[in-house]
Amino acid sequence: MKKYYFLVVSVIMLILSIVGFSDNLITDVHQKSNSDPKFIIHGLFCFAWFIIVVIQTNFVKNGNSKAHMKLGIAGLAAAIGVFITTLYIFIVVYKGWESMMPLVRANRLLMLGFAIFIAMAYLKRKKTDQHKRLIIVASFYMLQPILDRAMGRSFLNSIIKTDLAWDMTFYSIWGSFFISLFIFDWIVLKKIHTVTYVGVFMFVVVLAISFLT
Repeated sequence: MKKYYFLVVSVIMLILSIVGFSDNLITDVHQKSNSDPKFIIHGLFCFAWFIIVVIQTNFVKNGNSKAHMKLGIAGLAAAIGVFITTLYIFIVVYKGWESMMPLVRANRLLMLGFAIFIAMAYLKRKKTDQHKRLIIVASFYMLQPILDRAMGRSFLNSIIKTDLAWDMTFYSIWGSFFISLFIFDWIVLKKIHTVTYVGVFMFVVVLAISFLT
């Protein structure tokens, strides 16, 4: 588990991204958003990020530290691109905090968390235990639109009949990523890593702010 956890989780996130945005990629390539530069560029940066995370975790699994460090620059560039393009979309598409649905608000705040965790990951790049957790938690913060769309394109869309059941399933799936990291920490470290605690705390606080304000 110690060797494969981060690779497996990163592959799952990449697969969910592909499933969630399969209409843009395969089934409905002529839709309006596919001709909008801001969405195209944003999507490319997001896919680049998840692809790089998969490659990087595989390098770590195989002990290829030199390749991991070289690709790290590309990963940082992709992360910066994700943050900037997301911020731009929020500014252009949404007219203020009140105009956003709670999950959109959460996504906006989690992007700030993403930026903070990526910056910390860069600063802590020589401290492996912190670095890899900062990267994976930052990636968890990106999952809201991915999970929402992936669920809508899965069998869940046909069997879940109420908004409450949908929300419970959505948050259960999203929360399971954080729970998996808790389990990993406990199995490997026999305790919960500080980064994991902080990551979950920020996640809960962001959701609370988004739904209660």
